[in-house]
Amino acid sequence: MITLIKESNIMGKLLKYSFYLIIIILLFLIGYSFFGDLSAPQEIITEKIQMPNDT
Repeated sequence: MITLIKESNIMGKLLKYSFYLIIIILLFLIGYSFFGDLSAPQEIITEKIQMPNDT
């Protein structure tokens, strides 16, 4: 009976810490989605192309 109580106590701690870990990961993901810059740098590229003359 004593070993059953110890095992359930360990399992409870494991579930509690995994719950906290999931919450922390979700907070980091939400913060990164708001403040992380994942967009590619944009620059305007202009090229002159020669059009064929209409005859």
